[in-house]
Amino acid sequence: MQFNPDDLERSAVYKLLTGSIIPRPIGWISSISEDGINNLAPFSYFNMLGDDPPHVMFSTRRDNDKNKDTLNNVLATKQFVVNMVTEDVVEQMNTTSQSIPADESEFDLANLTPIPSVKVKPMRVKESKIHFECELVHHYFLEGHQQGGACVVIGRIVMMHFDDSILLDDYKINLETYKPVSRLAGSNYSKIGEMFSIKRG
Repeated sequence: MQFNPDDLERSAVYKLLTGSIIPRPIGWISSISEDGINNLAPFSYFNMLGDDPPHVMFSTRRDNDKNKDTLNNVLATKQFVVNMVTEDVVEQMNTTSQSIPADESEFDLANLTPIPSVKVKPMRVKESKIHFECELVHHYFLEGHQQGGACVVIGRIVMMHFDDSILLDDYKINLETYKPVSRLAGSNYSKIGEMFSIKRG
């Protein structure tokens, strides 16, 4: 079958995209408000953009034309931290996906430990094995939307943190100790399973 997205309900487009573009890495974004409130939320519209210089992106939906606290904070402070999600923190990550008042912190809600960053103001999640401190370089609001669309956020990584337990020689990552988690459709997630290698031609 084929579909013109302009002819479908938004929920149908969402199901088709999130069910087919999988698995998706999860960017657990920490930010801080102008009033100093620590915010933390997961985004599966997330990926790296390049390594020279290193950049990452995430996209946040704007249901009913309303920004999420994460977006408001990033646009105000121009900074954020990406905390990577692993098997041992997936339940706490899910807890931080809840909507709570802007003057409350998801760190407290999920019983997570905020630790200072080196180059940016937003806190890092101590329980996460990898952190990327980022400075905002660009944001773009999607056009032609019906219910608010989304905003794409691009950040340059200015500092990286890796737990010693997941590092191998020559800057490689040990997947057996890293144990990353990715997002599938609906309430489903995945972890590393069977792997195979193919040599490039």
